[in-house]
Amino acid sequence: MTTPNNDLRTLAREFRLALEARLTDASMWEYRLPSKDEVAAFCRSYLDALFPLYYAKEDVDNPHAAGFLAQLDLQLAEQIVYAMRFDLNCCGKPVPPNLSEAASHLVEMLHAKLPRLAQLLGTDLQAALKNDPAASGYEEILLSYPGVEAITIQRLAHELYLLKIPYLPRMMTELGHSHTGIDIHPGATIGESFFIDHGTGVVVGETATVGNQVTLYHGVTLGAFNPTSRRNGGELVRGLENKRHPDIEDGVTIYPGATILGGDTRVGHHSVIGGNVWLTHSVAPYSRVTVKDPELLIRSKTQDSDKDWFLGSAI
Repeated sequence: MTTPNNDLRTLAREFRLALEARLTDASMWEYRLPSKDEVAAFCRSYLDALFPLYYAKEDVDNPHAAGFLAQLDLQLAEQIVYAMRFDLNCCGKPVPPNLSEAASHLVEMLHAKLPRLAQLLGTDLQAALKNDPAASGYEEILLSYPGVEAITIQRLAHELYLLKIPYLPRMMTELGHSHTGIDIHPGATIGESFFIDHGTGVVVGETATVGNQVTLYHGVTLGAFNPTSRRNGGELVRGLENKRHPDIEDGVTIYPGATILGGDTRVGHHSVIGGNVWLTHSVAPYSRVTVKDPELLIRSKTQDSDKDWFLGSAI
């Protein structure tokens, strides 16, 4: 993974070289950055291909499908090479001569995961149909539900994250975030049958774990406290080494606007977390956590003048 670099002059130099590599020729391609456009195109094609080509666990013998997948492999391998080469140069490490072979090997390792990822997508579709009465069928869910797009991209990015491929996993999940409003870090570990209803404003942090058959509604945050854990030299402890996000066990439902914080916080299985709850400690299985009803002021407009009604409502 990328070593944090606090020297902004060095950062500016790295990205100047990357810009020159893009604007000139291949003589400086060792500083070429992975392309956001290419990563976005790969994600789009991946979303199109994963379920129909891998869910049934059949060999891809159609020449058109095989050619499509081969093109996807080349597209991903090229971006992996750019990411790894740029990362090594930024860290001052030597670039191995067989980097392209290493990238192809990583793509092969990812291929072995695709049938399982397709099966997980199938469980996510089933969870959406089971939990959303507005869903007319699997086709509508697969074609239009933002939660399905976000989690499908995140599951692939998570596999790249575990392979320690720099840059690309976060680029992928941020593309999903920009399309759906759902921000799931590629480091988060998520079980099967995961359903995000509506989705806008959902945040799931890097070290969060989510069990099976979990449902989140819009505006839910599985976040961290102010990340103050630091080493002796004052540097933040980064990545999975710093457990700072909560664990959500199987069968939990979390309603809109709930915020659950902290690496020591665990929500027990089959619990329900109500809307707008602020939770910073663990709760046992089968818990029901809610906020007391607020005191509401309800006045009828017909009983007062427009001015009095408006001012009274604002007080």
